[in-house]
Amino acid sequence: MTSSVKAILDLKGRDVITAGPNTTVAEAAAILSKKKIGAIVVVGMENRISGMFTERDLVHAIAKHGKDGLDQPLSQLMTSKVYRCHEETTVNELMELMTSRRFRHVPVESNGKLAGIISIGDVVKSRIAEVEREAEEIKAYIAG
Repeated sequence: MTSSVKAILDLKGRDVITAGPNTTVAEAAAILSKKKIGAIVVVGMENRISGMFTERDLVHAIAKHGKDGLDQPLSQLMTSKVYRCHEETTVNELMELMTSRRFRHVPVESNGKLAGIISIGDVVKSRIAEVEREAEEIKAYIAG
């Protein structure tokens, strides 16, 4: 049986680090560093996802604008086309999305609002646990 995004969120929690669109790149970089995370979900009104700002976006901002990029608001440099998943999404579907789109973080949306975030590390951890469970079940079956 394949795990779902809901199962991952139930284990890891649903806390998400967010920022508003007017947060500067420098402020976002400080948050990424302090929280030891790779992405911030940019939210607008009513906690609706309006973009993602990732380590890659930070690198692009500096490469394109130099140190002046640090003063830019996230709304100017974030990834605005955000692929989302839902609690019903399976881990296999999420792995395919993350691999094909080259994402390391995918926000979870419920009723149009932010409900959590899944990282590639969360997916790997879930998949390893699933494989270990399957191996134990096979051992128990063989042992009879």
